[in-house]
Amino acid sequence: MCQSKWRFWKLSIFILLFLTMYNIFLTIKLMYASSCDKNQPDVLFEPIKAEPPAIGCSDILESYGSQPEISKSSTSKSLPDNRDIENDNRPLTVKYNFKLDLALGRSDDRMRYLLFDNVIVGDKFVHLTGLYKTSLATQSSLDKIASIIESSLHWGGPISLAVFAGSEKELNGLLMYIIYLRKCNVRIKERVSFHLAILKDKGPKKILIDDERISKMGCDDPIGVLKSLLKEVNKGVSDAHIYIKSSLNFFLKGISPWRFKIPYPQNVLRNLARKNCRSEYTFLIDVDIIPSKGMAESLNIFLGTQKCQGKCAYVVPTYELYERVAFPPDKTDLVRLANKGLARPFHHKVFIYNQYATNFSRWERFQDPDMNIRISHTVTNFEFLYEPFYIANDTVPPHDERFIGYGYTRNSQVYEMFVAGYEFLVLSPIFTCHWGLQVKKTRPPWREHQNNLNRRQFDQFKKEIFARYNKDPLNMIKPKKKKN
Repeated sequence: MCQSKWRFWKLSIFILLFLTMYNIFLTIKLMYASSCDKNQPDVLFEPIKAEPPAIGCSDILESYGSQPEISKSSTSKSLPDNRDIENDNRPLTVKYNFKLDLALGRSDDRMRYLLFDNVIVGDKFVHLTGLYKTSLATQSSLDKIASIIESSLHWGGPISLAVFAGSEKELNGLLMYIIYLRKCNVRIKERVSFHLAILKDKGPKKILIDDERISKMGCDDPIGVLKSLLKEVNKGVSDAHIYIKSSLNFFLKGISPWRFKIPYPQNVLRNLARKNCRSEYTFLIDVDIIPSKGMAESLNIFLGTQKCQGKCAYVVPTYELYERVAFPPDKTDLVRLANKGLARPFHHKVFIYNQYATNFSRWERFQDPDMNIRISHTVTNFEFLYEPFYIANDTVPPHDERFIGYGYTRNSQVYEMFVAGYEFLVLSPIFTCHWGLQVKKTRPPWREHQNNLNRRQFDQFKKEIFARYNKDPLNMIKPKKKKN
C-alpha cells in the first residue's frame, strides 16, 4: 500500500516538473517571437515564387504573414551594392529601399487619388539638392518611363519623378521596372526619387514583386524589358498599346483602353513631383522632353548671378526631333537640323499656339558669344494656350487638379502665371527636345475627347482666375449684354 502511494507521488512530481519546464519553454519562445516582431516592418509586399528562409525570426512570423519571403534566383548577377541577389534574403522594403504602404497614402485636392511621397529616394538625391540650384521635376506612367534613361544621361542634378498606375497589374509592372532601372543604371539609382499616385477607390490592394524575374532582366535591353512588362499588363485587353522604338524612346500608336476609361492625372502628378523637389528652382517637364546636355551645371552659374526683378519664369525652347538623327550636342547643331527640316518647334504642326509665343526664329538668330546661359529675349506676344517649359521658384501657382487627361493641363497654369504678373524670359543656348516630328493624324481620338471635356472645365476656371486677381488681360471674361 505504501509502495503504491510512493509511486503515485513520484509520478505526480515528474508531471509537475514536466509542465513547469514546458511552460518555461513556451514563455521563452513567445518572448523571442515578440522581440522579433517589433523589429519587423508591417509589409504589404507579396513576392511571387517565394521560398521561406531557413532560420531566424521569419520562421516564427511566417504563420502570421508579417514577413515577406524572398524568391531565390538562379543567376549570378549582382545589385549595385555588390550583394548577390541569390543569397540576399533581406525584406523587399530593405533590399530595394522601398517605402510604400498602400493603406497610408494621402489624398489629392479632390479626393480621387492616393499619393505616396518618396517611395524610393535616390541614393544621392539629398546631397545633389545641396549642390544644384535646380531640380528636374517630371511625371510618367509605365509606357513612357524609359525616357528617364536619356534624361539622366544629360541632367546631372536631382530628379523628382511622379508616376501613375491605373491598375494593380500596372503598379506591379511599374515597380518592377523601377527596381530594374535602379539595378542597371547608377545615374537613376543616385539621382532620381520616385513618387506614386494610384486611384483612391478602385486602386491596387497588394503588391507582387517577382524577385527572381528581376534578377534575370538583362541590363543591355531596357526597351525590350519594358515591352515585355507592357505586354503582360495589357494581356487580354483589346486595342492594346503598339510601340515604335526611337532611340531610347517610343511613342503610342494605338488606343490604350485604360487611358480612355481612367484619364491620366497629369496635373496631380506635376504637383506631386514639384512639391518633392528641394532645390531653389524647379524645371518642370514631361518625361519624354529631354534636356540638353550639361544644363543643370550651366543653370548653377546663371541662376547664381541672375537677379530677377519681380516674378520671373525662364523659358527653355523645345524642339521636335527626327527619330533617326543624333541628339544635338549644342544649339549650333540644333539650328543646323532645323534648317534641314530635321527639327522644328514643339507641336508646330499639331498645335502651333502651344509654343508660338517663344519666338523660335528670334532665339535661333540670337548670337551666343560663349556657352554660358543668358537671356535671349522676353516673351512679348503672350497668347492664350501658350504652354512653355520653364524654370522658376516653386512659388508659382500650382497646376489645377480638376484638369485630368489631356487638354488645358499646362496652359491653364501658365495663363494664371501671366495674370498673376509673371514675366517669361527665353534662355539661350540651352534647349529641350522631343523625339518624333508630330503630325495631327498621329494623335489618338481619346485625347481629343478628353480635350473637349477639359475645355468645359476651363470655362469655370477662367472665371475663378478673374475673381482671384481681379484682372482679365486677355479679355477672357466677356461681359453679359444688358437686356432692354
